[in-house]
Amino acid sequence: MHRFAIGTALSGALALAALTVPAAHADTVVGDTEVSHVVVNGGKDVAVGTTNKVTFKVTFTASDPAGIASGQTYLYHGTWSDPDAFWTQDSDADTVCTSGTTVTCTSTYTVVPEYDLHYNALAGTWHIGAYAKAKDGDSAKRTDVGTFHVQRYSKLTVNASPEPVAKGAKLTVTGKLTRANWEDHQYHGYTGQPVQLQFRKAGSSTYSTVKTVSTDSTGTLRTTVTASADGYWRYSFTGTSTTPPATATGDFVDVR
Repeated sequence: MHRFAIGTALSGALALAALTVPAAHADTVVGDTEVSHVVVNGGKDVAVGTTNKVTFKVTFTASDPAGIASGQTYLYHGTWSDPDAFWTQDSDADTVCTSGTTVTCTSTYTVVPEYDLHYNALAGTWHIGAYAKAKDGDSAKRTDVGTFHVQRYSKLTVNASPEPVAKGAKLTVTGKLTRANWEDHQYHGYTGQPVQLQFRKAGSSTYSTVKTVSTDSTGTLRTTVTASADGYWRYSFTGTSTTPPATATGDFVDVR
């Protein structure tokens, strides 16, 4: 995969010139080839941490009465003419299309955080482009056929104490919400975020939200509740456009 996190190293025009992208900046259609229905990662956001490779697929539909010879996809942040980052395959062979006049083409991407993501500003909305070439030489290129989110992977912890606790006594529930920092490849606290404190009574399979707590300047959570029954306490974060949801594993508290 070609990987460009452009920043100040390359201008958008220079970076695009270095890529194996079909010529011309605007959408182009030659003949009756069509591309449509692009889906990234099965419709789910792509969450990337600090070290682990993340592999996902991009599919799209291509059609031409003469049949489709090849296809390709492009993922970019910013604008097509001046992107902040641009990902595409090394060659057309990295996109596999089924046979026929209306086909499904599938591209595989592997994101390596240390090489592909150097700026936290790259979290958020990315755009999708697609290209198909027909067997009779016709072709179609669409530079913006959809969007998806690339997100900074998040983690959430919880600890309820004291354990055990007397019925009616105060229980302190702490935790921390962190997310990947692509600039130093560490995890740091996600500040000022609303997080739900939830409880599941022993013998039940359902969590209920007790209150909402905000993370402090270090991403830490802390609140008190009254202990009334045995059960599990956890924190749950619904996520943002730049950060995926996270839910802590429930911490069981014995109430006596």
